[in-house]
Amino acid sequence: MKNNTSGGLGIEPIYKLLIRQGVPASIGILVMSLNILIDTVFVGQWIGANAIAAINVVLPVSFFIAALGMAIGIGGGSIISRALGNKNISKANKTFGNQITLTLLVTFSLVFFGLLFLENIIPAFGGKGQLYELAKTYYIIVLYGVPVLGFCMMGNNTMRAEGKPKYAMYAMMIPSVTNLLLDYILIFLLDYGMYGAAWATTISYFVTALYILYFFSSNKSELKLKINDFYLSFELIKEISSLGSVTLARQAMVSIVVLLVNNILFISGGEITVAVYAIISRMLMFALFPVIGITQGFIPIAAFNYGAKNYDRVYDVVVKAVIFSTFLASIVFGLIFIFSEDIVKIFTDDKEILVQTPNALRWVFAATPIIGIQFIGAAYFQAIGKALPALLLTLTRQGFFFIPLLFILSNKMGVLGVWIAFPLGELIATIVTGFFLYKNLKNV
Repeated sequence: MKNNTSGGLGIEPIYKLLIRQGVPASIGILVMSLNILIDTVFVGQWIGANAIAAINVVLPVSFFIAALGMAIGIGGGSIISRALGNKNISKANKTFGNQITLTLLVTFSLVFFGLLFLENIIPAFGGKGQLYELAKTYYIIVLYGVPVLGFCMMGNNTMRAEGKPKYAMYAMMIPSVTNLLLDYILIFLLDYGMYGAAWATTISYFVTALYILYFFSSNKSELKLKINDFYLSFELIKEISSLGSVTLARQAMVSIVVLLVNNILFISGGEITVAVYAIISRMLMFALFPVIGITQGFIPIAAFNYGAKNYDRVYDVVVKAVIFSTFLASIVFGLIFIFSEDIVKIFTDDKEILVQTPNALRWVFAATPIIGIQFIGAAYFQAIGKALPALLLTLTRQGFFFIPLLFILSNKMGVLGVWIAFPLGELIATIVTGFFLYKNLKNV
């Protein structure tokens, strides 16, 4: 039962489920994050510090378009999990078919405009001066594979919605392993520079897509599509979009934050401070993998039980997910503070970066122990199909608080103000999220 169907989400012990769902998600995120980190190491050691900064310039663009696939996957996944909990397999199939059609339509459209306006986009995202040509090279090649990445992100989250975390983990590990192998061949052995880094990334997307197609065409998936399932349903698209907008807003805010921080740092400290932030942003992706993994594991459990009207169990899932994520985040916090200098040395031997990055890293991660409350809080409303509170809570983290603090503190304190804005924004957002989560759970 638990290996082949979603039914185990409603009966197995919660901590066991969080581990069974969250650990594969965490491992997948870890491997993917390690891939990004090692990719950065290859680029930094064999191409140079400016190449690290150039990739960070491109990151918001490709990240945002890929986030569309993730948003559609999580938005549709919430519907699929609740439909499976309510034993409505036809709605689950229809939702999945609509997810595929919507993902391809949106990502191909955005890639077209991304290529059409690349001369304007790259400088706008901080790709100026010496960074422009390097960023342009990476941008064009990576953008070719972004629709495939969007499909992969959508498929990965749909696997998780079915209660198939192991296969979702594989779908995250495959591009990482593929990319690392190709990095070694194309950058280290063949010395293709930025071309090698970009093509390694793009090819890895296509390899992953083949695996996802295999999974959904096999008997491993409960979802079996018909041609009619691909025809767009206005009601389903509306629901997928409203729930997916939460994830999209989160990822969009990441892109906006990177854009703003890159530009503020470039003005205040030049290319070096942009490279410092590039290392920090990689660590933000990497270090929070256990918390993100628990959050991703939490959503199908909460959604399934909400669909099955098992509300006491939904409450227990939320409480235990918050406790678990807080514990893991506290461990991350301790490791970052202790080993910050050693972490920076992995990426580069540039003396200026080695001096500036450790303290900046400590400031950015200062509020990490409480971040799980934010993640689980927003994910809870997403799981139960309440898009507006999920969206608003997601925006509190970086939109409502961090961005104003970024401008205020950077204006007053320069580069240091940028770093201080991170934990201060997290603290305020956590207080707000905790309040609304507690208020809603009292009425469940």
